[in-house]
Amino acid sequence: MEDDEGGAARIEEHGVSVVFEDDEEEEEDAYMKHAYDENEDDDEEGVELQTNVVLQGAQQDEEDDETQQADFLDAKKIDAYWLQREIGQIDENETPHETQQRADAILDLLSDESKPDDTAETEMMLQFNYQKFDLIKKCIKNRWKIVWCTKMMRAKGEDRSNIVEQLQAKDYGQAILAELEREVRKGDKEAKEFRQKLLEQQKQGKRIDDKSKNMLDLKELSFEHGAQTMTNTRCELPKGTTRVQGKGYEEIHIPATKKNEVDVSKLIKIKSLPQWAQLGFEGMDYLNPIQSTVYNATFERDDNLLICAPTGAGKTNVAMLTMLREVSKCVEDGEIDEDLLADMKIVYVAPMKALVQEVVGNFSNRLKKFGIKVSELTGDAQLTKAEMTSSHIIVTTPEKWDIVTRKTGEKAGMQHVKLVIIDEIHLLHDTRGPVLEAIIARTIRLIEATQERTRIVGLSATLPNYEDVATTLRVNKSSDPTQNGLFHFDASYRPVPLQQQYIGLTEKKPLKRRAIMNDIVYNKVMSRAGESQILVFVHSRKDTVATAKAIRDKALENEELGKFLQQDGARREILEEESERIKDNNLKDLLRYGFGVHHAGLCREDRTTVEALFGAGHLQVLMSTELSSLDVMQMIGRAGRPQYAKGGGDEVGEGIIITGQSELQFYLSLLNQQLPIESHFINKLVDQLNAEIVMGTVQNTREASTWLAYTYLYVRMLRKPGVYGVSREEMEDDPKLEQRRADLIHTAATQLDKANLIKYDRKAGIFEATDLGRVCSHYYLTAGTMTKFNEHLKPTMHELDIFRLFSMADEFKYMSVREEEKMELGKLLDQVPIPVKETKENPLAKVNVLLQAYISQLKLEGFALMSDMVYITQSAGRVMRAMFEIVLKRGWAELADKVLGVAKMVEKRMWLSHSPLRQFKSKMLEEAVLDRLERKNLPWERYYNLTTQDIATIVDNPRSPKHIYKFIHMIPKLDLQASAQPVTRSMVRIELVITADFQWDKKYHGTAEAFHVIIEDPDGERILHHEPFILKDRYVSEEHYLYFHLPMFEPKPPQYFIKVVSDRWMWSESVLPISFRALILPEKSYSHTELLDLKPLSITALGDPTYQALYPNIKTLNPIQTQVFNAVYRSNDNVLVCAPVGSGKTMIAEMAFLAMFTEAQGQRVRGVYVAPTQDQVAVTYEHWKEKFGEKLGKAVVMLTGDTAVDLNLLERGEVILSTAKCWDKLSRRWHKRRNISTIRLLVTDDLHMLSTIEGPTMEIVVSRMRHIAASVKDSKIRIVGLAHSLLHARDVGLWLGCPTQAQFNFHPSSRPVPIEIQLRGFDQPGFSTRTVSMYKPAYLAVKHQAEDKPVIIFTPSKRITYDIVVELLTLCQGEIKPKQFLHCSTDEIQPHIELVKDKLLRKALSYGIGFYDDGMVRSDKAIVSALFDAAIGAIQVVVAPYTMAYKLDISAFMVVMVGTQYYDGKEYRHADYNMADTLQMIGKAGRQQHDDHGIAYVMCHTPKKEYLKKVLYDPYPVESHLDGFIIDHLNAEIVYKTIEAKQDAVDYMTWTFLYRRLRQNPNYYKMYGVSHEHMSEYLSELAENSIKSLQDAGCITIEEQQTEQGEKREVLEGANLGMIAAYYYIQYTSIEIFASSIKESTKIRELIEILSSATEFEEVLIRHHEDARLEKMSMHCGIKQANLQFNSPHTKASLLLHAHFSRRSFAPELMEDLKMLLPQTIPLIYALVDVIGSNRWLTPILSCMELSQMIVQGMWDRDSPLLQLPYFTPQLAKKCQANGIESVFDLLEMDDDARVKLLGMGQKQLSAVAMACNSYPNIEMSHEVEDADDLHQGEQVVVHVTLVRELNDEDPVPKVVHPLYPQEKKEAWWVVVGDK
Repeated sequence: MEDDEGGAARIEEHGVSVVFEDDEEEEEDAYMKHAYDENEDDDEEGVELQTNVVLQGAQQDEEDDETQQADFLDAKKIDAYWLQREIGQIDENETPHETQQRADAILDLLSDESKPDDTAETEMMLQFNYQKFDLIKKCIKNRWKIVWCTKMMRAKGEDRSNIVEQLQAKDYGQAILAELEREVRKGDKEAKEFRQKLLEQQKQGKRIDDKSKNMLDLKELSFEHGAQTMTNTRCELPKGTTRVQGKGYEEIHIPATKKNEVDVSKLIKIKSLPQWAQLGFEGMDYLNPIQSTVYNATFERDDNLLICAPTGAGKTNVAMLTMLREVSKCVEDGEIDEDLLADMKIVYVAPMKALVQEVVGNFSNRLKKFGIKVSELTGDAQLTKAEMTSSHIIVTTPEKWDIVTRKTGEKAGMQHVKLVIIDEIHLLHDTRGPVLEAIIARTIRLIEATQERTRIVGLSATLPNYEDVATTLRVNKSSDPTQNGLFHFDASYRPVPLQQQYIGLTEKKPLKRRAIMNDIVYNKVMSRAGESQILVFVHSRKDTVATAKAIRDKALENEELGKFLQQDGARREILEEESERIKDNNLKDLLRYGFGVHHAGLCREDRTTVEALFGAGHLQVLMSTELSSLDVMQMIGRAGRPQYAKGGGDEVGEGIIITGQSELQFYLSLLNQQLPIESHFINKLVDQLNAEIVMGTVQNTREASTWLAYTYLYVRMLRKPGVYGVSREEMEDDPKLEQRRADLIHTAATQLDKANLIKYDRKAGIFEATDLGRVCSHYYLTAGTMTKFNEHLKPTMHELDIFRLFSMADEFKYMSVREEEKMELGKLLDQVPIPVKETKENPLAKVNVLLQAYISQLKLEGFALMSDMVYITQSAGRVMRAMFEIVLKRGWAELADKVLGVAKMVEKRMWLSHSPLRQFKSKMLEEAVLDRLERKNLPWERYYNLTTQDIATIVDNPRSPKHIYKFIHMIPKLDLQASAQPVTRSMVRIELVITADFQWDKKYHGTAEAFHVIIEDPDGERILHHEPFILKDRYVSEEHYLYFHLPMFEPKPPQYFIKVVSDRWMWSESVLPISFRALILPEKSYSHTELLDLKPLSITALGDPTYQALYPNIKTLNPIQTQVFNAVYRSNDNVLVCAPVGSGKTMIAEMAFLAMFTEAQGQRVRGVYVAPTQDQVAVTYEHWKEKFGEKLGKAVVMLTGDTAVDLNLLERGEVILSTAKCWDKLSRRWHKRRNISTIRLLVTDDLHMLSTIEGPTMEIVVSRMRHIAASVKDSKIRIVGLAHSLLHARDVGLWLGCPTQAQFNFHPSSRPVPIEIQLRGFDQPGFSTRTVSMYKPAYLAVKHQAEDKPVIIFTPSKRITYDIVVELLTLCQGEIKPKQFLHCSTDEIQPHIELVKDKLLRKALSYGIGFYDDGMVRSDKAIVSALFDAAIGAIQVVVAPYTMAYKLDISAFMVVMVGTQYYDGKEYRHADYNMADTLQMIGKAGRQQHDDHGIAYVMCHTPKKEYLKKVLYDPYPVESHLDGFIIDHLNAEIVYKTIEAKQDAVDYMTWTFLYRRLRQNPNYYKMYGVSHEHMSEYLSELAENSIKSLQDAGCITIEEQQTEQGEKREVLEGANLGMIAAYYYIQYTSIEIFASSIKESTKIRELIEILSSATEFEEVLIRHHEDARLEKMSMHCGIKQANLQFNSPHTKASLLLHAHFSRRSFAPELMEDLKMLLPQTIPLIYALVDVIGSNRWLTPILSCMELSQMIVQGMWDRDSPLLQLPYFTPQLAKKCQANGIESVFDLLEMDDDARVKLLGMGQKQLSAVAMACNSYPNIEMSHEVEDADDLHQGEQVVVHVTLVRELNDEDPVPKVVHPLYPQEKKEAWWVVVGDK
C-alpha cells in the first residue's frame, strides 16, 4: 500500500524482482474465487501462454445465416416417423418397439398445452437423462410444428381434415400450413425470407435487435499473454541510461528522476482543515504536494476522480480525504450525527488480501475516533449480513465485491454505498482486470439507473493512457481546476527518487541461466546487506524458499552470513522465539538467519508474523511472490523509505529487475510509463455476461450491448481498434462499434446457450437464465467447468467418480505434473483412500490425489505440491457445492447425498472413517482418545445411548468421558415427526415437526445452523421435494413446523422418506419414513358444470324497471349469470354457485336479494350476507348502501360485533351484512331472538375459505341456519352459497341442502374474462434475496405485457411494497420515457398530488405508480383509487401488500404477484399464502367490459411451482377444519340449551360440512376407516374430548338427572365461566387463564399481563426481525420482567398496551397492530370483570374497570385526567396543574380569556376541546335500600341506584371522546356495591 506514513511493507529501500522463464513457472488462475471463501490471494503465480494474438473479423453473412437457422426444422421433412427416427439414433441398443414407445411419450409431452416450454424442456431432459440437448432444443423450438405435422401424417382421410381444421384455429396454425403447402428450396433467396418470416411468427415476444450478428473467435481476440501483453513497439529510455554487458547477461541502468522542489507555502496545512477532520491526520503538519493539489477535488467536491501518482506518493491520504468528505455530510454543528453516519457506506477495493489487511489496520486506527467501523471482507474474513450493515467502511478485493453484488443483487449489495474507492486500478491490464471492469460497469449503471449519487475514485500508478481509464470512470477532464477530476503526477513526485537496474539474461541453457541468476541476486543483495532491508520478489512460491536458501547457503560458504545477523542479541532472541511459533518448516528454518518468505501458501498467522518482523526491522531480507507483471510497478515502487529521507536516510531508492532478454523490452516499457494498459475483458466476457443475465441487469442483446459500452474494453476498442481486431473499414462504417458489440454479445451468448447456462432466443435477442447459469454465477465458476459437470454428471456416480469429475474442472486446467513431483505423487496415490484411475503423469490424478491428501491431512514433502494443494483446496469448497446444487436440481437423491458428503469432508478435512468428534478440533479431545474411539468402530447412532461410565470403559481415560459425552450431544441431531393428509387423490399434504435434540454452543454452532430437508421416493432415487431449513439459536428449544404438498402417484407408493441433513456437520442426518400403506385416498368425486352456449340474458329479465336501473352499464348478463339465473332469481331452492373469482358472483348475490324482495311483495323482510372477513363485508357494504339503500330505499346495515348495537341494527335492517364471527355471536341465542329465525335469505360468500382460519366459524353459521330452518316451524330461510370452483362442490351442495339442479360448479377456466396464468420460478435460497431478484422481472412484465393497461402488483409485506415502488421509480428513471406509466399530463395530475399526505406516494403518482397499505390515511387511498379507476386511468400501476387483496375495490388487466410467501412470526418461518388469498389476488386480473383477457404473472420459489400449477389450474379442494375449533362452539350451544347431552353434541355435528367430508376423505381427519362404526366412533370421541376439555376448564358441568322412565342420564349445563365465554364471544382457554390467574391482590400491571395472555392474541402478527424492535420497546416502556419472549404474540400485545398507556410513538406497522388490538381488549376486559365479580373481589374488579378506561383513553391511571381531552400533551397537563387546573371541571370553570391564554391553541383545537369538555360525563348518583329498617343478617338486600346525566336529544347514548381509541365507543357504566 502506498503511503508516506510507514508500515510493514513500505520501509524497504531495494526491490529485486526475479522472473523465471515459462518452462519453470507455475500456473495459478487468480480469477475464479470461492463463493464462500474465494481465493483473491495477494501473490498468486501464473503462467502466461506465449502465443501470438490473432484477431478475426466478422464471418460472412451466409455463415451467420446458417448459425441462426440451425434450429429451423422444415415442416415438409416431418412425417409420421420423424420423431421416432431421431430418437432411434440416440441408443442403438434400443429395440424398435422401445423407440416407438419413447417417441409416443415425447409426442404426448409436446402435445400437452398446459405445459409451457420450460416445463416441457425439463421433462424431456429427464426422459433423455440430461443428454442430447441439441435434439431437445430443436423439439422445443419447433414444438407445435412437430406435434401437428406428426398428427397429420399419421391420420387418414376425414381424420386428417379434422386435424387441419383444429390447426387452423391455432395462432401459429396458418404459418405451419403455409409452409407445408409451399416448396422451400435451400439456398433460394425467397425461401430464406420465408423461413425468416416463419420464425418471426412462431416467436413469442417482440424482436429486440434487428442487426445481423456475426460469430467471432473470442479465444483469438483475447490477449493470451495476460498481463505480459506488449503493445508498445518502441521504448525510449531516459537521458543518462547506461548499458553494461556481462557474461550471460546484460545490465541497463536508469538514473533516478530529479525530485521536484517542494514549495511549503503552497501546501495545505492540517490546521486549515475543519477541527473534526484534523483527527484523521494526527502527527502531520502538512499535506504533501500531491495531496495538496487534489485537496479541493477530494474534500470539497463530489465528482468522480482518477489520481495517477507514483507508488509511495501518499495516495492513501488522498483516499482518506475522500472518505472524510462523506463523513462531513454526517457532521452537524461540529459533531458527527450517529444516525446519519449509520447510513454511510464506503467500499474500498484493494487488489490483494495483504493490502486489504494493511488498509483495514491503517484506517481502523485513524478513524476509530470518528466512531467509524472498518471491516475486512475477503476469503479469510467473511462478514455476516448484520456485520455488513453495521460497517461504515468495507475493505475488500475485486473478486469478493463482485460476488457480493452478484449474489444479493445491485440494490442489496450497493445499498447506501456513497463512495467506491478502487486502488491500483492499473490492474485493468492484469488477468484480474475483467473483474474490475465488471464492478465498475455495474456501479456506474446502477448510479445512472437510480439517480442516486455514488462517487467513484480511482487510484493508480502513473500510466501512459490514463485518459482512457478516466473515461471509463466517467471522470470529468477539464482545464478548469474547479471542475477537473483527472490528476496525473509523474515520477518527479516520488518522495524518494528511484534508480532502476534491468538485467536481461542472455544465457539459453536453463541450468546455467539459473546459476547466473542466483549469482546476480546474491551479489546485488550482498552489496546492500547490513546497510538496509531488502525485498526480493520472485515469480512463484517455491522460488521464495529456493532463492532464500541459495543466498543463505552461499553466504555461509563465503562466511558472510554475519551481515544478515546483526550482533544485536535482542533481535536474535526475538527471531528465535518467533520461529518456534511458525507452522511452516521452511520459514521456521530461514527465520533464524534473518531471512523471511511471504506468499499466499503460508497460513495467515505466519504471514502476519513475517510482516510484523520485517516492519520492525528484525528481518534483513524478505522473499515474496508477485501476482503479475503489473505488480512489479507496485513492488519496485516500494523501494526507498520517505520517512527516512531526512537525516542521512534513504535519499534514493533502488529497484532491480532480473529477467530473460526477451522480456527486457516489456519491463522497460512498463516501468517507464510507455506501456498502455489494455482490456482483458474479452477473456472473461462469457462468464461476466452470464453473471449479469443471472442478476437480471441484462435481459436481451440490446441491454447487453449497452452494458458492454460501460467497460474499459469499449473505450480501448474505440481508441485502438486494430489491437482488438476491428478493421479501419469497420470503424469508419460503425464509429460507435455497435455492430462489433452486438457480435461480441451474440458470440458470448451463443456459447452460454450451448453450455445450457442461458436460453438465448437468437431472433428476438432475449436471454433467460437457467439453473445451471445461476449455479455458475453464484459459485463463481467458469462456463467450461459447468459444461463438463453438465456432461459428465450421472445419477449412478460413486465417490471415485465425484473426485475424478472435480479434478476435471476448468479451474485446474493449467495444473501440470512436474518431473520432480512424480515420485511423491506415486507415494500419495498409494496412501489416499479412494482409488485414482489416472496415472501419476496425468494432471487429473494430481488434482485428485492432492484433494484427498488435504482431506487426509497428509504431510507433503515438495513445496511446489504444497502450493498446488493450497490452490486446489481454496477452490474445492465452491466447486463441490456447485456440483451439489446441480445434482439437487436434477433430483438425484443418492448422488446428492454423496456429493454433499464429499463437500463436508473437504471443509472438515476428515473422512467418514474418522470419528465425528474430530469436527470440534478441541484440545479437550486428545488424539489418543479419538484414535481409540475410531478403532472401536461403533456405529455413530450408538454413541447417543452411552453414559459417561460407558465412555470411560471404551477410552480408558478418566479425564475424557465428560468432555466426550458433551461433544457427542453437541453434534446436531433432530427429532422428526410427520403426518400425511390426502388433499386430493393425486396430492398429499405432509406436516413435518422438527425438534432439536442436541446441546447448542455458540462457539461451535454460531447463531444458526442450516439443514437440507429432502423428501425422496420409495426407492431413494428421486428427490420429490427439497427446501432449506434454518435452525436459529433463539428458537432451538421450540418445535418447528414445515408443510409440503407432494404428488401421489398411481399405484400408491408404500412410503416416502423424509431426510433432514446438516449443511456443514458430518454424521448429522435424520431420516423418517412416512408410510402410506394405511392411507385411504379420497375418491375421484369432481364433476364440473358445463358452461352452456346460451344466449346472454338481457338485464330486462329482472322484470322490475327499478331493479334494471341498478345496473345502468350492464345490458346483458354474462354466461355464468345467464345459466344460473332461473335457479337464483326464479326459484326458492337453496343454491350453490361455484365459479372463478371475477365471474360476477356478487351480482348473483344481489339477484338473490332482489328475488327475496320480489317474493315479499312489499312486505318487510330480512336477508343476511355473510363473508369470512371484515374487509370483504366493508367493500360490499359500500356498494350495496348505494344500490339497495339509496336506490331501492332498503335499510342496509353492517354489523359491528357489539351485541347491543347489532341487535338494534338487526331490528331495523333489511339487507344485513356481517362477518361470520359477528353473525355467529348474534345467532347463538336464536331461541330467544325471533329476528334470527325469521331471516328469509342467507347468502354465504367465498365458501372456498372453509379451509382457512375463518372457515370453522362460517361452517357453524351455515350449519346453525340449516338447523334453524329445519327446527322452526314455517321457517323460510333460503341459503345461497357462493364459492370459487371447488373439487368437492357436491359435498358442499348437499351440506347446504341444495337440490341437484341448483348446484353449479363451473370449471376454473370458465371465466367471462379468461386469465392467462404465467408462473415463474426463482430458486435463490434466501427469502430476501429471492424477493429482491423478483423486482426487475416484475417491472419488465408490466412494461412488455401490460402495454398501457392497468396493473396491480401484490407483495408479501408493507416494507417490500415500499421497496418495489422505489425500485419501479428507479427503473423508470433509466428509461427514455420515464413516465411511461402516467397516462395524463403532469398538469392534470398535479392538483391530486398536492392533496396527498405521503411523501413517497406523491413522487410515485407523478410517475403513474400508486400504492396502498393499511397505515395510509383514508384520503390518500381514495386518491389512488380514483386515479387508477378505469374511467380515469391516470396511473397504470398500483402496488399493495397481499393483505389488501380483499380490501381493494379495484381490478386490473394484469396482476403481478411478487412471491407467494409471507413471514409467519408464530412459527419463525416464511409460510405459503393461503390458496384462497392467492385466488383472490389472481381474480383481480381481467376486467369485465374492458378486457378480452387478463394476465396473472406469479413469481414464486421454484419448489412451489408444481404445487401452484396444480391448485391454480384445477378446482380448489376444500376440507373442514371444524374439528380443531369445535370446543368453543359446543360451549355456546350448551350454554344456550341447544345441546343438553353428549348425544346432542354428536347429532349437532351431523349438520356440519365436517360430517359430509369424513367419509369422503377420512385420513385427512385422522379417521382410519369409512364404515358407520368408524364415523360413529370418531364423532363420539370428538364430542367426549371436547366436553371433557370444557368441563376441565370449568365452563360446563355434567349432572345426572332421572328421566320420566326412571333412567339416569347425564345433562350438560353451562357454568358461569362458560356463560361468560359464550356471551362475550371469547375462547374457553382465555376464560380458563383468567380464572386461574386472578387473585384478590392482583394489581393493574398484573392485570395487563393476564389480559395479554388471552388466547385471542395468538393471532397478533409477528413480523420478520420484529423481536429486536420489541426488545427495544420494552426498555422504553420500563418493563423489567425477566425472560420475556419477544417473538411471542402475547409479549407483543403487552408491550403495545404499555406503549399505548405511555403514549409512546413507534413504527407505523406497530401502530396499525395497536389499532387492531385495542377493540379486541374490550370484550376481554368485560369478561375479566365478570370473572372477578364471580369471586366478589372488590379491589381487582375496580382495577379492571380502571384498566378499561386506560385502554379507551390511552393513559395510565396515575396520569392527569386532562389527557382525556384532544390535543392535550403531558407537558400541557403539567402546565395546567401548575396553574391549579387539575380536572376537566376545573378547566370548565375558568374564564374564557384565561383558558385561551393557558392552552395556547388555535380556534379549531379550542373547539374540539370545548366539545369534549361539554360531553364529559357529570354523573349524579343516589341510592335507596328497600326495607332499610327491616334488615337481617344473611338475607338479600335490594338497593335501587339512580344515575342522572345530561343527554343530547339527538343521541340518547352519548359517544365517548377518545382521541387514541380507533373505534366509536358509546358510554357504558358499571354499578359496583362493595363492603368497603
